[in-house]
Amino acid sequence: MPQRTVTVGSHLGLHARPAALFVQAVNETGLPVTISREGHDPVDARSVLAVMSMGAGHNETVTLACDDADTADQALDGLAELLASDMDTAPSEA
Repeated sequence: MPQRTVTVGSHLGLHARPAALFVQAVNETGLPVTISREGHDPVDARSVLAVMSMGAGHNETVTLACDDADTADQALDGLAELLASDMDTAPSEA
């Protein structure tokens, strides 16, 4: 099972805006991706409520995983890069 471990880059963690952007990106892959914090069960990364309820904060490590070994590597790389970025900053502020 392909997986990636990444540190959350958004300064306020995975709250509403970053969680929504991340979930949108996950849904665009069409893959069954899960996300988890250390010591917690994985949740469906396609659900904004599930992602927000994880309570992942800034600089916290999360793990992305996907059962689809054939196509998941590139998608997980992109999702990990997104999570590592500061999604709290509007593009015009970057």
